[in-house]
Amino acid sequence: MNPLLDSGDDSIFTLRTKAPGPSGVLPFTREQLATDPSGNLFGWTQNVGMGWDADKVAGGDYLILSTQGGIRQPDGKPIALGYHTGHFEVGLLMEEVAKTITTLGGVPFAGFVSDPCDGRTQGTDGMMDSLPYRNDASTVYRRLIRSLPTRKGVVGVATCDKGLPAMMMALAAMHDLPTVLVPGGVTLLSEDTEEDLGRIQTIGARYAQGTLSYADAAEAGCRACASPGGGCQFLGTAATSQVIGEALGLALPHSALAPSGADIWRDMARRSGAAVVTMQKRGITTKDILTDASFENALVLHAAFGGSTNLIMHLPAIAHQAGVRRPNVEDWRRVNALVPRLVDALPNGPKHYATVQVFLAGGVPEVMLHLRDAGLLKLDALTVSGKTVGENLDWWEKSERRQRLRAKLTQLDGIDPDNVIMSPAVAASRGITSTVTFPGGNLTPDGSVIKSTAIDPSKLDENGIYLHEGPARVFASEPAAIAAVKSTGEDRIREGDVVVLIGIGPIGCGMPETAQITIALKYLPWGKHVALITDGRFSGVSTGACVGHLSPEAWAGGPIGKVRDGDTIRIEIDCRKMTGSVDYVGDIGELMARPANEKLQPLPNVPDDTRLWAALQNVSGGTWGGCVYDVDAIIARLAG
Repeated sequence: MNPLLDSGDDSIFTLRTKAPGPSGVLPFTREQLATDPSGNLFGWTQNVGMGWDADKVAGGDYLILSTQGGIRQPDGKPIALGYHTGHFEVGLLMEEVAKTITTLGGVPFAGFVSDPCDGRTQGTDGMMDSLPYRNDASTVYRRLIRSLPTRKGVVGVATCDKGLPAMMMALAAMHDLPTVLVPGGVTLLSEDTEEDLGRIQTIGARYAQGTLSYADAAEAGCRACASPGGGCQFLGTAATSQVIGEALGLALPHSALAPSGADIWRDMARRSGAAVVTMQKRGITTKDILTDASFENALVLHAAFGGSTNLIMHLPAIAHQAGVRRPNVEDWRRVNALVPRLVDALPNGPKHYATVQVFLAGGVPEVMLHLRDAGLLKLDALTVSGKTVGENLDWWEKSERRQRLRAKLTQLDGIDPDNVIMSPAVAASRGITSTVTFPGGNLTPDGSVIKSTAIDPSKLDENGIYLHEGPARVFASEPAAIAAVKSTGEDRIREGDVVVLIGIGPIGCGMPETAQITIALKYLPWGKHVALITDGRFSGVSTGACVGHLSPEAWAGGPIGKVRDGDTIRIEIDCRKMTGSVDYVGDIGELMARPANEKLQPLPNVPDDTRLWAALQNVSGGTWGGCVYDVDAIIARLAG
């Protein structure tokens, strides 16, 4: 017998075609039966069919959405793995939210749209789907919300790089509903290795360069991830997005960066379930939370934390869905000129504390206390706690929670919380600069971005200026570039080189991250003496003299696409004045008269889905506009 056709198990023939229906009587009113849409009535039939008590179906429907991935047993052992730790445990948060809503008399529903892992797809064709996924997932989330017509409120549970921005975009679009974000938290540091989840992504490059043994790479790779749930331990895009969600007021105070699986993490979910019910009763909706003031606060917190440059795309996308003016480059410039970086965290340094340690030091509200005292916050902005930012901070400043958690950090790790989250004066005394600079120059007439706060301090002069002039090494694909980084032969990257990575903007292949190159340069001994410029983007864990988003991109005729090997490139970044330039040193007229570099060829395997995304976002404002779908702009272009 072929076991694929028939198992031979007789028990499978024990079955039936009828079963008792649910007990009880649905509590319809006569008016409901006479006037409600049939879908609302049938919904109750479905609810009791799934096991909900008939006398409780009228309590009010609340939808819980999440990025959950994988299948886990009650004891946590995996039955099927998720794509990453960030979504493997979020079902536990959903359970806590659901139980709270039920206790308060509501009826919880749950829906899922899982998300990919940018770490898992680094250096692969899978990265071509990373940024486009965000828009797709947000669309599905919005469709799921609208597909529960009786919903009274929505709770979104998400953790990582694209799933969390997608969730915030979806919640932001629900202008007239109460919505609450539950950040999925972070992983713990490993006690068995000094490798964090950023550095561990360079074991291949370090092994190839002879700075890490085979045995050490294999052992460290096994031990670096110390807990099954949560986003990575560094302040990358996942952690920054959690911070931004709280800064916007969409999440409860001190909810970002909680250690996944801990009681304090579950407690936050329970209180979030209560918050959405309370908002519904008080008539508070998302449009009351997401205002110009809340987006200003988000910009300020991004700068104070030293957040991922990917939020330059995600925050405008959230604003677009909220119907609020999208922050532009001038907004980012203005805020970064005013707001000092106050947080010492991976990957920025200087001491490189983990995100869970930032949480214990006080997280978002602790940083906000310093910003409040500096007059940099919109304190009247309303939050999902039902209180304003100012009222939340008054509570936090005197709370037992604050005192006990900050003391816990010292007790557990011997760390002074004031060294993790600093006052502006202390940060300045330690030479910490503001977060993001937007260089101009003849190679990037439409702008570019660098996390200038993460340039190696030893490469800055006494005035805080980074200056690098060197020969271009041009690559038209990430695999070609990383091969040269790993090489020890004649084709190797040398100190003083400027790596020029072209053709990986949105039009080219969906704007994949170039993290494996930038992280490798950070941890290779000669890496700090190399600069990188690209029309692509970086992971939030990227550091160093790496300038991204050079615009126009090569496939749009940008100057970066005309650079040749050996051309002299000059990069100057003033990390104090937050100004900079990326220039071709030579006759710019001659450069612009050149055809595109012959290396610039269409990459194979770019999915049609990604090509469609690239076209739609390009007519909707492009990367500086958040890579959104502006429906009116798209329709106008099609009609034109």
